[in-house]
Amino acid sequence: MRFRLLATATLAVAALVLSGCTSDPLAEEYLNGGNTNYISGDGILEVPEADRAAPISFAGQTDAGEPFASADFAGEVLVINFWYAGCAPCRAEAPDLDALAQQYEGNGASFVGVNIYDGAETSLAFARKFGVTYPSLLDNKTGEVRLAFAGEIPPQAVPTTFVLDAEGRIAARILGQLQERSILDTIISDVLAEAS
Repeated sequence: MRFRLLATATLAVAALVLSGCTSDPLAEEYLNGGNTNYISGDGILEVPEADRAAPISFAGQTDAGEPFASADFAGEVLVINFWYAGCAPCRAEAPDLDALAQQYEGNGASFVGVNIYDGAETSLAFARKFGVTYPSLLDNKTGEVRLAFAGEIPPQAVPTTFVLDAEGRIAARILGQLQERSILDTIISDVLAEAS
């Protein structure tokens, strides 16, 4: 009897440990409506080509210690995602963003994250945990990247995703969590088609 109880308890603990490896409690809490550890925002703004403002220029250092400059992506669509590790909707949208980044790699669009709160170790740990393969800039100390976007169409919420056209102008902003991968996919495709 004692052996049976011990075996049952061991299996229960193992199940809890394994379930912890396959889910993200913060993202689960957010999806169930119980987490407010983020700045809320919802909405998609697309800017017609004729109405776009001046190009956005920014630079910084990635969480891997590499230099990054938006100027290096001239002539290409650039998708910028503002995020931080403790943001539940950022965690929820990470797989969709990375899937699109891989889909468009070498096809005219690149992705970069902008981590607004965390240091390099936390940012890299997030990338490993959620399988994010594109780089993230660290903007937690200077705020320079956020400042570059503070003109006509500021981020205003976390997460926020911008799509810059081939000239570096804001073509679209998704305020809040990306609800469907197809939304951003369509926006990127439309902006890529403008150059054709």
